[in-house]
Amino acid sequence: MDSNELGARMRAGEFFHDLRLLPGAWAIVRVDGRGFSRYTEQRYGKPFDERFSALMTGTARALLEELGGRYAYTESDEVSVVLAPSFAMFGRELEKLVSISAAVAASTFTHAAGDPVQFDSRVWLGAGVEDVVDYLSWRQADAARCALNGWCYWTLRGNGCTQREAGRALERTGAAGKNELLHRHGVDFNELPAWQRRGVGLWWEDREHPGHDPIRGVDVVARRRRVRVERDLPMKDDYRRLVTRLLDETRT
Repeated sequence: MDSNELGARMRAGEFFHDLRLLPGAWAIVRVDGRGFSRYTEQRYGKPFDERFSALMTGTARALLEELGGRYAYTESDEVSVVLAPSFAMFGRELEKLVSISAAVAASTFTHAAGDPVQFDSRVWLGAGVEDVVDYLSWRQADAARCALNGWCYWTLRGNGCTQREAGRALERTGAAGKNELLHRHGVDFNELPAWQRRGVGLWWEDREHPGHDPIRGVDVVARRRRVRVERDLPMKDDYRRLVTRLLDETRT
C-alpha cells in the first residue's frame, strides 16, 4: 500500500469530519468550564466574585470577536455565543467549531487568570430568531435559579452548616422559602447586583466619534464598531424583547 492509499484510508476514519451546521440554521456555541466548582472554591469568593465574573466576561468577548458572533451571554462558568445563519467560518464544520471555541475560551481565561483551565464546547441549532430567544431565556432563567441556590447554600455554610446539611436543607425548600431564608439573614435577593441574577450580555454596536480632518480642515464624525458589555440586563419579557431586537437588526 502506497502512502496515498494509506492516507486516504486513514482520513476515511475521521467519521465526523464532514458534519456541518445545517444550512440556514441559527447556531449557538456554548462553552462550559471543566471542574470549575473546585477551581473557583479554592481561588474566589462565594457565592460570587467580581474578579471571576470579569474573567468570564473577557472570555465571552474573545469568543464573540473570534467567531464573529451576533450576541454573547455569560453566567456562572459558561458562555453562549449566537451565530447567524450566514456564519461561514471553517466551512461551518462542527469539529472545527467546537474544538476552536473551547481552545479560545481556555487560552483567554488561562492567560488572564494565570491558572490553567479547560472548557468543553457544544453546539445548539435553531430554525429561527424565536428559537434563539427561547434558548437565551432558558439560560437566563438558569442563571437566576443558580444564583438563588448559590446564595442560600453559601449563606448556610457561612452560618455553620456542613456541605451535606446545606444541600439537604435546600432540597426541601422552594423558591419562596429560599428567598425567606436569605431575608432572615439580611439578604434581599432582588437587590443583589443584576449580573449575579441575570448574567452578562455582550453585543456589537456602532458608536460615533467626533474628529477633525486636517487636510480639508473640517470636523468629521467617524463610526466605529465596538463590543458593548451589559451587566444590567433586563429579565423575562423585557429580555426577550432586547435580544429579539438585537438579532432582528442584524439578521442575514
